[in-house]
Amino acid sequence: MRVFVTGASGWIGSAVTAELIASGHQVVGLARSDASAAKVAALGADVQRGDITDLDSLRAGAEGVDGIIHTAFIHDFTAHEDAAAVDAAAVHLFGDLLEGTGKPLVIASGILGMKPDGVVTEADQPDPAESWSPRRQTEADLIGFAARGVRTTAVRLSPTVHGEGDHGFMAFLVSQDREHGRSGYVGDGANRWPAVHRDDAASLFRRALESAPAGSALHAVGDEGVAIREVAEAIGAGLGLPAVSVTPERIGEYVGFLGGFWGFDGPASAKITRDLLGWEPAGPGLIADIQQGHYFR
Repeated sequence: MRVFVTGASGWIGSAVTAELIASGHQVVGLARSDASAAKVAALGADVQRGDITDLDSLRAGAEGVDGIIHTAFIHDFTAHEDAAAVDAAAVHLFGDLLEGTGKPLVIASGILGMKPDGVVTEADQPDPAESWSPRRQTEADLIGFAARGVRTTAVRLSPTVHGEGDHGFMAFLVSQDREHGRSGYVGDGANRWPAVHRDDAASLFRRALESAPAGSALHAVGDEGVAIREVAEAIGAGLGLPAVSVTPERIGEYVGFLGGFWGFDGPASAKITRDLLGWEPAGPGLIADIQQGHYFR
């Protein structure tokens, strides 16, 4: 298949691009800068210059392909509504281009905060009005394209997509803990976050492209729920710092913008995803990955 990938030079998109090419697919990767274009080309993909705010460049990259994987997103926590609008415009363009073709449109979505208690499953549907994630509205919109002859799939990512080279939540936490001289968690730290290794997430995107049924929601979850105290202790051990309990009111002093989320309990299952696609995560779990030491170099 010839596949258009947005975010092809990013943390997840570059792994998806490499996974697709290794599996025999051709990739056209969106790149917004010379550095991004060089990275996409080095992976073996063709380059489409532009960004997700430029609908003309998106159209040029997507026309004539056999499928689309949309991983790009503007990660600006101060402008969620603007980021959501850009994301929605891109996905609606892709849906219109693929309408009636039966071709796959796979988008990245999120899991954390989907429901206030219990284990989140693939059968749970997003409520954009109650969501923390601006991507949740796009996932809700995606359902309509399945009825218009597009093989749509939302891959709900764990909040922590970890691995060597990660510059996301775990890397940010390490930098914050190093700065403050301790590793914090809320209360007893028993609240849990799901996690997935980057390579396993990339494999799931590829499987979704190849065979996921229209209208499906998949969970990129390796660890169903890792206790945040264990995460804090692993980071503390790697830095030679104590792990300490912090009140909800003060956790932001330790983990910055993550303070509003760090005490949230949100385990998630991937049983339906595994049964549907035969996907089995093979990478190390989050704690084992932290203990490998690359986050501290």
